[in-house]
Amino acid sequence: MKVVPSDLEIAQAHKMIPITEIAARIGLGEDDIDLYGKYKAKINLDVLRKFNDRPLGKLIDVTAITPTPLGEGKTVTTIGLTQGLGKIGKKVITTLRQPSMGPVFGIKGGAAGGGYAQVVPMEDINIHFTGDIHAVEAANNLLAAMIDTSILLGNPLNIDPMTVMWNRVLDTNDRALRDIVIGLGGKENGYPRQTGFDMAVASEVMAILALAENLHDLRRRLGRIIVAYTYDGKPVTAEDLKAAGAMTVIMKEALKPNLVQTLEGQACIMHAGPFANIAHGNNSVLADKIALRLADYVVTESGFGSDLGMEKFMNIKCRQSGLRPSCVVITCTIRALKMHGGLGNVVAGKPLPEELTRENLPALEKGCANLAHHIKVASYFGVPVVVSINRFTPDTDAEVALVRQKALEAGALGAYPITVWADGGAGAVELAEAVVAACEKPSDFRLLYPDNLNIKEKIEILATKVYNADGVVYEPLAERKIKQFEELGLGHLPICMAKTHLSISHDPAMKGLPKNYLFPIRDIRASVGAGFLYPLAGAMRTMPGLGSKPAAHQVDIDEYGRTIGLF
Repeated sequence: MKVVPSDLEIAQAHKMIPITEIAARIGLGEDDIDLYGKYKAKINLDVLRKFNDRPLGKLIDVTAITPTPLGEGKTVTTIGLTQGLGKIGKKVITTLRQPSMGPVFGIKGGAAGGGYAQVVPMEDINIHFTGDIHAVEAANNLLAAMIDTSILLGNPLNIDPMTVMWNRVLDTNDRALRDIVIGLGGKENGYPRQTGFDMAVASEVMAILALAENLHDLRRRLGRIIVAYTYDGKPVTAEDLKAAGAMTVIMKEALKPNLVQTLEGQACIMHAGPFANIAHGNNSVLADKIALRLADYVVTESGFGSDLGMEKFMNIKCRQSGLRPSCVVITCTIRALKMHGGLGNVVAGKPLPEELTRENLPALEKGCANLAHHIKVASYFGVPVVVSINRFTPDTDAEVALVRQKALEAGALGAYPITVWADGGAGAVELAEAVVAACEKPSDFRLLYPDNLNIKEKIEILATKVYNADGVVYEPLAERKIKQFEELGLGHLPICMAKTHLSISHDPAMKGLPKNYLFPIRDIRASVGAGFLYPLAGAMRTMPGLGSKPAAHQVDIDEYGRTIGLF
């Protein structure tokens, strides 16, 4: 068995290429980038005009089946596929979201890949990076402060404090801040009210960063944010509070995408990091549009499964930006499919149940219903689908063969095992060749629903086609909100469903392919700046907590000042 060092050891041992050389490989000169040290840079937005006459490359979206709490290696697959395309001589760039420090110091870990399918400098990427998330925090929290100040100092906008829905944010898991009271200690400290903190990547500011087309679009979107309502029910926006201009200035540098590299020297444009279970879960439109002018193939990644990040990539990101994918890659693992077949209880932070490491073809075949449904969902959008099997050491040839068979039966063009974690790009050559072939297939891209349907019609299409429900049930609060948003003229906006990533349904306990159930909507909220409505299905955590043994326990420095324990 090949012994693979830790992710951190691999990253620290790797000799990186100066970022100016990476930039030159994709046609960018010194005037096109702003250096952040020797191995990171920001890309100036002028390059979109500079290279506007170049043909667009092929856009490949990597998604997944319903994952275990451990994740199925979607980022590893995305980076490994990029390296694999490099191995077969293709000019390729990968575009990824930036990691949040909440998961980094929690349980899930970072989002720079792993093994020999990583982007570097890994430590920088996972901690602070170029400061974009801090800019999101600052802009978000400035708006929050201006709301409370306006209420306290005469309330000129007639804001009803009970309707304020703009939380402060932090890039750290801290459950104690989920539900708090502010303004205590006398009238000089503000108007006492109940509020809370969210993760910075859950902020609408982050969602806006990922969807903005340019600086002026960013300014308009920030101004449209609805933060509260007046006593007579009218929406109050960041523009009303005169906050949008200052927020834009804070976000000005953050709007520029970040340039880093894979372990095998391909360019990676890493920018923005919205959650996929409550926001749209994709890297920035600007990163994709720049990459498509600079490479023949662009490999991007949508958060979680096809029922979350990929569906939102298509129905929100592509709808707003005009981006059109040429291929979808669905990542799966044998262990996750066996879990969906009824085996094992996978818990983050605990060892994998032993039954998931033993061959069990009946459970695997049953679990492949989950894979088949994700292939079906991807096929709704008229784009060719390829399956990637992220192969682990215990996986048997018979198990891999069964998954390949079931993927073909479900309509995928093929299914290809990869070993990129251990072998880098060499472990994805077959997948890369299949993806290139898929990109040449005719596609008929289409959205799942048009803008002119009403809110309930859009929700019900998602529930029945994507979540495999029989229908939708709405709680009274959701009914009132839907009526309110229709009256405000927001019914044309697309839907960004906030739901669990651990099931196709709303309930994380419903594994495999849930059916014969009603999809519940308990509330619906408006992210008008980002340009979508987000219904809430089930209980959603926008501020995670730390476990009793978080990853932070392992992170330290050694006697030479080097980081240790970071994956």
